[in-house]
Amino acid sequence: MSTMNAEKASRMAAEDRRELVLQAATRAFARGGYAGTSTDAVAREAGVSQPYVVRMFGTKLELFLEVFRRSVGRIRDAFATVLDEGPFDPASEDDKARMGLAYAALLQDHDFLQVMMHGFTAGGVDEIAAAARQCMGEVFATIKRTGWDDEQARDFVAHGMLLNVMLSMRAPEHVEPGHPLTALTLCAFGEALPPPTGAGAP
Repeated sequence: MSTMNAEKASRMAAEDRRELVLQAATRAFARGGYAGTSTDAVAREAGVSQPYVVRMFGTKLELFLEVFRRSVGRIRDAFATVLDEGPFDPASEDDKARMGLAYAALLQDHDFLQVMMHGFTAGGVDEIAAAARQCMGEVFATIKRTGWDDEQARDFVAHGMLLNVMLSMRAPEHVEPGHPLTALTLCAFGEALPPPTGAGAP
């Protein structure tokens, strides 16, 4: 193997290892949040040593920020993809539905959802609060590319955040006749209501 090819293979291997740790960190932080997850827990999830995680990412805060920014960045990128596909009519319900479906597809990944929610509620950590403000600003700026006014864009974001909260409390898994939350769940999700993933789950 030439020196150039060897360097390329080494670089790709390093990128693969980094991706493995990031995926493991996403799962670990999704379960325990920022405060409740250690770099040791991430290392165990990834099947590597704790010093390896620290060498690769530095502190737990730096690792969480990367995982969080990456998660929220998926929303920005999903909306941008819809808008880059062609003309978007701000008055069109069909075009609005395309944006909604792009977001709904992301919500199938519960680890992504939980990391995002943990980040938004960790405002007591200045660095995380700053990252959340920046990321949400980028998402909102992307949504404004639709041509919607501020109030329309706000309503779209608000509906998405409602879905986040409902999924975090696993409301769609507990749609029960007569339950006070059932009407809100059905109204919020409509035909996009996800199928139950654990009947009888607590």
